[in-house]
Amino acid sequence: MVIPRSLFQEIGKYLHSRQAIVVTGMRRVGKTTLLQYFYEKIPSSNKIFLDLEDPLNQAIFEPDNYQRIKTAFELRGLDFSQKAYIFLDEIQLVPKIPSLVKYFYDHYDIKFFLTGSASFYLKNLFSESLAGRKYLFELYPLDFSEFLLFKGLNLKLPDFSQQVDKQTYELFSPQVSEYLELGGMPEVVLLSSQEEKQRALRDIFSSYFQKEIEVLGDFRKNETVRNLIFLLARRTGQKLDIQRISQELGIARQTLYEYLDFLSGTYLVSLLPALGKIDVSVRKQKKVYFIDSGFFSILEKPLFGSVFENAVFNNLRSYENIYYFSQDNQEVDFVVKLPSFQKVVFEVKETATISDIKKLEKRGKRLVTKTAFVVSFNFCREKEVKYLFQIPKLRTYYLTRPSARVVIL
Repeated sequence: MVIPRSLFQEIGKYLHSRQAIVVTGMRRVGKTTLLQYFYEKIPSSNKIFLDLEDPLNQAIFEPDNYQRIKTAFELRGLDFSQKAYIFLDEIQLVPKIPSLVKYFYDHYDIKFFLTGSASFYLKNLFSESLAGRKYLFELYPLDFSEFLLFKGLNLKLPDFSQQVDKQTYELFSPQVSEYLELGGMPEVVLLSSQEEKQRALRDIFSSYFQKEIEVLGDFRKNETVRNLIFLLARRTGQKLDIQRISQELGIARQTLYEYLDFLSGTYLVSLLPALGKIDVSVRKQKKVYFIDSGFFSILEKPLFGSVFENAVFNNLRSYENIYYFSQDNQEVDFVVKLPSFQKVVFEVKETATISDIKKLEKRGKRLVTKTAFVVSFNFCREKEVKYLFQIPKLRTYYLTRPSARVVIL
């Protein structure tokens, strides 16, 4: 049985629109499951599902003649004289897909559902050829509310505005600890034993390295990219000193920038920009976060505080406008800019104190906001303190943003 995720509901709003649905995300994050879910939801029998990791399915798209490709679809039962639905999984493996989709979109009544694992590839190839013809969604590992759902735990998350008591904190604390240790990759969460989960995480990372870095990346020295990944794991939540890292790896700064763009574009890491005085991203060192805290258990694990900060970031990242703030030796971990132009600031602490709250309030004034919260791992009785398990409720509290990034291109 497919466990519906928050993005499923968001995509459902566009199920019968004319535009193609394109879903990107890291390998093994659940894109194929999502595609299969919507394939079953479409009531029509005039539909086809193709996994493009299968060489036989790739062969369908080898001819340069679109009519021959159309014939191949017809031989598989698709009727182009009426509304048709084409589901294609892992489209980054067939470079001509964008032009093909454009042709069939323009000439026939076809709804496309497409998934791919490399965001930079999909955005670059689709930006012009499918302008105005697609909705682009990003699927990430489970946030904490989805994590509980996949664990089969019927626990109601406290509202974001609610002050959490000790009993409620202790109810969620064991689940938060597991989430930090093993992450939110769907197949990992569904496994029973820690040994199975660790094995699955290693397999996911190996698959990423082999299929994204070794095949798609086409780098001269894959071992340098591997070493960079280990280095970034140790520096999670820190500003990246490009000059120092390039020297450590023995590569040029420009090469390092290219590697970082690739790791970000294939969803292994996120690079968080700084917020400037005039509320724009400034050219400061970016901070690095991994897509899932579970990877730290197989890479080089940073300090616990960095692991916790990484998990908080991962539960905030559905807000597209998220930054860190650093000025005059004062720093705020996360600044979320809502569509209403309101700013919400977060400071992450292993154990929050009154002093942390007062400092954040002062820094919030510099950012022209009174909406400031300290996110604590350990329990604290202060009302300004929030917890990881409350962050998924931030969306409903502010009622301003859906649970997924939706890019209409």
